[in-house]
Amino acid sequence: MIEIDGLVKRFVQGRGRTARVVDAVAGLSLRAADGCITGLLGPNGAGKTTTLRMVAALLEPDAGRITVDGIDVAARPRQALARMGVLSDARGLYPRLTARENIVYYGRLQGLSAEAASARADTLAQMLDMVPLLDRRTEGFSQGERMKTALARALVHDPSHIILDEPTNGLDVLATRSLREALRHLRDEQHKCIVFSTHIMQEVERLCDQVVVVAGGRTVASGTVGELLARTGHQDFEACFVQLAFGAEAAGAGAGAGAGGTA
Repeated sequence: MIEIDGLVKRFVQGRGRTARVVDAVAGLSLRAADGCITGLLGPNGAGKTTTLRMVAALLEPDAGRITVDGIDVAARPRQALARMGVLSDARGLYPRLTARENIVYYGRLQGLSAEAASARADTLAQMLDMVPLLDRRTEGFSQGERMKTALARALVHDPSHIILDEPTNGLDVLATRSLREALRHLRDEQHKCIVFSTHIMQEVERLCDQVVVVAGGRTVASGTVGELLARTGHQDFEACFVQLAFGAEAAGAGAGAGAGGTA
């Protein structure tokens, strides 16, 4: 389980007299359970990526606490990261290495032997339907092929927790479907705790067991898709999200504009 309580991250914008402190994350909290896909849903600039970077120990919080299976990420980052596989929006593959070599390299960094890491690469290639890619250089890979390789790299040490930052950005329909199937397999067959950020409603509706809506760096709502629809009284999840993130007036204005366009 990943638990976040009262998370705060501040940045300074500008210089000199024009400098000001901005709260990118301003008291965000969430619980992500094992065997569950938790979606972090919010508009651009809501604090999703900053939050996940703190979970991955890439940024230090200014306040609040993050734990992974009870391990404090700030106090014991190595122990926490050993339980996590992180797929950021920057895929960061080494283009002159093959997909296998990229995966094995990260496996070695995680303490696996070369043989164990290569065997793990074979297993992941089967699961992610990327066997033909395994011994090709990643230079020239499509976005979908890069995503599969980066995901395999993140999973090489068989982490119990998986963190993905807007993983479907730039993917075509087939690659997106392939990723969804892989995440369902990891949840259902391997009981992984999966957290991913997105602003795509369709991804949330099709994948997420639990949704955390963030706006202005804060948690504004959480629950299943059905629970959030019931809370707002909407049947359309996009309208539901707009109301939760921006207020009832914004949701009403969007509905009005849509009605006018239809007429």
